[in-house]
Amino acid sequence: MSNKQTIGQLAKSLEINIETIRFYERKGLINQPQKPISGFRVYSDDIAERIAFIRRSQKLGFTLDEISHLLELNDKPCHQVQELATQKLSTISQKIVELKNLESALQSLLKQCATNQDQNNCPIIESLR
Repeated sequence: MSNKQTIGQLAKSLEINIETIRFYERKGLINQPQKPISGFRVYSDDIAERIAFIRRSQKLGFTLDEISHLLELNDKPCHQVQELATQKLSTISQKIVELKNLESALQSLLKQCATNQDQNNCPIIESLR
């Protein structure tokens, strides 16, 4: 990565859309560089690293609001970041339980369909009524 890049170069180097960068700017996650009198805005390596941080955080399941909070905690004690991560893990664990319950329910309904002799009566539809 070079020291300074235009928005197009930055987007290409990070393999994201230009509109994603603009969106992050509007959300206040990154600062928009000043536009020189003539020429294009240039983005520093710090901004590129911040965007990469945002993208990695999103892949871990953090929302943009949570990422904004993480960025605010950058210079804070680790236990505050750990608390936020612990909360996120708890939320993810609960979603996994809910998804496993949903998977089990769907498997049960599909088994009922497989043994259903009445083609005019669908167990899945009946369970939703």
